[in-house]
Amino acid sequence: SLYVSEYFSQSAQKLSFYSWYGNAKLFHFRVPEDTVLLRWLLQASRGKGPECTSMEITVHFRHGAPPVINPLGTRFPANATVRPSYNISITLGSAVQNTTFVNVTTPAAGDWFIAAHLPQAAGRIEVKGFSTPCPYMFQADMFVLRLTDMPVLEPGVPTPHTVVSPAKPLHVKVFVPKHAAGMQFQLRSCLTSDQKACAVRVVLGSITLPQSFQKILTCTGSANCSLALDSPPWEKWLQIMVESLGTANASVSVEMLASFTVCRPGSASSFLNFISLNQSQAGARPGTTGAAGSSAQAAGEAPHNTSGQRSSCLQNQPVVREDLDVVSVRYRLLNGPSVPVNSLSPTLLLLNLNTGMDSGGSLVVSLLLNKTSVGLANATVVGCVSAASPVLSLNATRNCSTAFSQGYPLSVSTSSAEAVLIVLYPQTDDWFLSLQLLCPKGQGECPTAEAKVTVFAYLTPCFSDCGPYGQCSLLRRHGYLYAACSCKAGWGGWSCTDDTKAQSIRAQNLATFLLTLSNLMFLPAIAVAVYRYYLVEASVYTYTMFFSTFYHACDQPGIAVMCIMDYDTLQYCDFLGSVVSIWVTILCMARVKKILKYVLFILGTLLIAMSLQLDRRGVWNMMGPCLFALVIMIAAWVHHGTKRRHCYPSSWKRWVFYLLPGITLAFTAISVYAFMETNENYYYTHSIWHVLVACSVAFLLPPRDKHKKPWAWSKKLTCRYQICQNDREELYAVT
Repeated sequence: SLYVSEYFSQSAQKLSFYSWYGNAKLFHFRVPEDTVLLRWLLQASRGKGPECTSMEITVHFRHGAPPVINPLGTRFPANATVRPSYNISITLGSAVQNTTFVNVTTPAAGDWFIAAHLPQAAGRIEVKGFSTPCPYMFQADMFVLRLTDMPVLEPGVPTPHTVVSPAKPLHVKVFVPKHAAGMQFQLRSCLTSDQKACAVRVVLGSITLPQSFQKILTCTGSANCSLALDSPPWEKWLQIMVESLGTANASVSVEMLASFTVCRPGSASSFLNFISLNQSQAGARPGTTGAAGSSAQAAGEAPHNTSGQRSSCLQNQPVVREDLDVVSVRYRLLNGPSVPVNSLSPTLLLLNLNTGMDSGGSLVVSLLLNKTSVGLANATVVGCVSAASPVLSLNATRNCSTAFSQGYPLSVSTSSAEAVLIVLYPQTDDWFLSLQLLCPKGQGECPTAEAKVTVFAYLTPCFSDCGPYGQCSLLRRHGYLYAACSCKAGWGGWSCTDDTKAQSIRAQNLATFLLTLSNLMFLPAIAVAVYRYYLVEASVYTYTMFFSTFYHACDQPGIAVMCIMDYDTLQYCDFLGSVVSIWVTILCMARVKKILKYVLFILGTLLIAMSLQLDRRGVWNMMGPCLFALVIMIAAWVHHGTKRRHCYPSSWKRWVFYLLPGITLAFTAISVYAFMETNENYYYTHSIWHVLVACSVAFLLPPRDKHKKPWAWSKKLTCRYQICQNDREELYAVT
């Protein structure tokens, strides 16, 4: 046999501490057909700075879809199917780099996914630029060993093969046809070259993580051994590996035979279904002929009146896949949403999820039983949702297992007429929904009974759109798209349905009131600015107060939220107003000439707007204008002091009662903003930031110019008459 090795690599990604699925870094690989060995090369590294400590990295593996993980131990939504992912831990201790190998023999072909993340996030809100986080990098490479000329086992034809040695197992494959209900594998005529007792081990199927359903058959002696498989995967190659358990130098010759039992489906005519589809899409168009209507009616009645269906082992119901958006699909039954279900043979619906872009959402299947349609009161309709092949033995077992996979059960009855199943990140494959009516005392009790079950099936990016306390985010890794929920207000879980740490409605309202009403502390600063004739500065403070109030009102989750415009616009205006307020306040304290001050106002505002568009959360967007304005202020104060030959400002009262309290409030506000905010205390620490900044502005604004008189409201608002002063200068002629 000829083996070919192939190597696949992806760029390294910087790991993040885990708080939601978006923090996990995803790697997507595709394993080719006839692969007999898969080796992952996992490389983890960290920085060398003092902020870098020992860290444990968790790596998850899954075949067919991204792994479903739960590092925080939260609850999943009701009716969701959850199977734990296969994961390993990589520790970065004193060494700055760690290399780990993971081997998988006879892996399943198709999509494989790796997700890596750091431990749970601490919850502290870090200002970008104030601290340098330690970089933890992770890279996954894939090596595959592929057999180029794997022998094919023809169904029904005995084929002799030889296992050369225990170190070189034999690999063959057989193609499973569509509608295969069962497979019978036989190994016979086992002989060894050294005339000793024959001992071989046969492994059927491929490894799929997190769960593997390989079938192992051990054969000893010359007697024939066989294995029967129910519901093998349709239209797929099935790998078979034969290993010799004998001595190292002895070869083993065997004869293998694979045979299939095919189930004959019964369904309505495809031509009539096509006419029904065309008419349902056209609707009630003018000029529709009566012949088309009668044809559509015949298509709808075909499943009920065709006698051949009763003699078939399954009943196919035609399903149309309707793509709505990215990771959004709706399945529509051509014969209407109600499906007839009997006790003689299962009813089968095909849900196509094999495009390669459907595994990043949630598959939702809902069953609703029409209670009046069941002939027997105690009868139950059981269903199984499975991938690769349908479950065809619902009347004998209810565990929904096929040859190499485990399905998901559903059931409806007159006492419980509705059932919902949610499959998180369904693997890329053909999915099947099998339905059958089960009688309480046996199949012969209700041969003529028929139940009507309404089926709703769809693929959605996030189940229930993450609820009122979450946001559905569409994530991307290269060309692959997948969705995840980001939760707020203490809610958690896959779909933000875990209320273990959720904030109460009262706490949400309190948070909203604190974050919005704390901006009213800008009113004293606005009043002081207006009183001292700083009208431009007062306008900036009013702008900041308005947009900060409504931005935080829109930023709240759940019911305590109000958005007067787009969220992104409110956030940008809030950040812009905050930085410009600091800019104009410091320039006002500099007491430069008016023309220069207003030029700096406009120029600085334009530059701040540009920098915020580049990076809103960068620390230098705030610190840069502040430092530059402080340099201008200090230079102006030094110039004034040199010109007057004494300290500027000259009044000790100005320093003690205004400047020092204002500077103290400003530095306290910066400390709270940069070092004390966390996700839990955000609503009151950020409210303190609002109060301290607004109060510091009121203290730091300089007094008005001496040549300007205060607002004389008593003289401005007079009645009936007004005392006027004649300021004209009289000219006297001197003779």
